[in-house]
Amino acid sequence: MSLVALPEGDWIRGISIKQPYAACILAGAKAVENRSAPWRPGWVLLHASKTVDQAALRIPQVARTIRGRPLVTGAVVGIARISDCHQDPDGSPLCSPWAHPGAWHLVLKDVQGLPLPVPTAGQLGPWKPTEDVLERVFQQLPDFRP
Repeated sequence: MSLVALPEGDWIRGISIKQPYAACILAGAKAVENRSAPWRPGWVLLHASKTVDQAALRIPQVARTIRGRPLVTGAVVGIARISDCHQDPDGSPLCSPWAHPGAWHLVLKDVQGLPLPVPTAGQLGPWKPTEDVLERVFQQLPDFRP
């Protein structure tokens, strides 16, 4: 797919996620990403940050999910659509076993992993991918339609 077929303008952002959580999202087990501020719904590139949360590797839920999966870092590893962003009301049950109390919960849908990671730097907060990164990502997803 060429970039000509993709929408123009500011329609996609990058989100950097520490490993092993990025791998849990790609595995389809983790559909909620926790953030300190709200994000707008829409498409995001899933970027595995350069940081691995070593303590998270010992969480049984995480360990079961990532067993045998590579923990790629410093690269775009997939795409997803944020379908909702909310906070659970105080005292109510959390919307997911992956949700943290008091955090903004980004509900991720339509997750697609990339066959080949696309190395690039990410950053905190939503970031705008370069045209080169978008081209390298969407060459691997020829059937993608936003």
